[in-house]
Amino acid sequence: MTIANTSTTTSAHTRAPLGVEILTQERTERPGYDPARLPGDGGPRRHPLHRILARDPGEYLFVGLRGVTAPPDTRPLTLHLAPGDICFYDVRHVPALDLPGPFRATVLLVPGDLVGPAATDVQRITRFPVTRASRLGGLLSPLLSDLARAMAEAQPAVGEMLAWNAVNLLATLTAEHLGAAEPGPAGVRSPVLERILEYVDVHLTDPDLSPEVIARAHHISVRYLHKLFKDEGTTVGRWILRRRLEECRRDLMRHGRGSRTIAAVAARWGFLSATHFSRVFRAAYGMSPREWRDTAGRATTSGRG
Repeated sequence: MTIANTSTTTSAHTRAPLGVEILTQERTERPGYDPARLPGDGGPRRHPLHRILARDPGEYLFVGLRGVTAPPDTRPLTLHLAPGDICFYDVRHVPALDLPGPFRATVLLVPGDLVGPAATDVQRITRFPVTRASRLGGLLSPLLSDLARAMAEAQPAVGEMLAWNAVNLLATLTAEHLGAAEPGPAGVRSPVLERILEYVDVHLTDPDLSPEVIARAHHISVRYLHKLFKDEGTTVGRWILRRRLEECRRDLMRHGRGSRTIAAVAARWGFLSATHFSRVFRAAYGMSPREWRDTAGRATTSGRG
């Protein structure tokens, strides 16, 4: 951490895991010669027509998106913020900042691909702050500020967990905010959920795979994990069961009678009981695993003939 002081302003910079950086500025009175500045990539350039104005003292939260591939938004824009508002911006095109004194500005610099807005969505999210008066803003603004302060003081192992939590919260905030502003394409999942689904597929063979294990591996709460799957119209347990049944069905069709037993196939994909496997397989596909294997085997044989 590096700290620089002037007579009126204190600033701090911390590098956290996952490519996250935390910067703070705090001013106890308003000087005429010490303007607040948002950090960006590519030097001290500022977008001359993109301005952020605030009139009341308090704390403001900014999220700078790095690695954005969409063209920078060059349209004129003036945003008016209130204390506690969360404002996204593109670090390649940093807006001019006019904050009152005293103030505290907390800036989280994050890789855009972790937070998740598509290239076409970046301009939308940088033009609409998340207000503290909104339901999501009121919940996440103080939480993100607290996480930023905790990351700046944490040991590496704890800092990584806190960084994952901050990124997951920002991904949720991005998805919810974009959805509230304008419906997105159907079927688009949050990057957090995409990572979780990949994790589930990799660990399907582990009979101990559970919501607790998945949540711990992604540094999120079990409650938040269940919410992600609820938004998909399913549950964690049903998703795991469906994926295991799909892989068992594929194995039975691929290998037929000549290789693994049905019990062996079930055990390979995390089923502890062959009886339970047969029951849920029949419920899902309308036939027993043996009937499926025999039907698939006959179809394969006739296809070769």
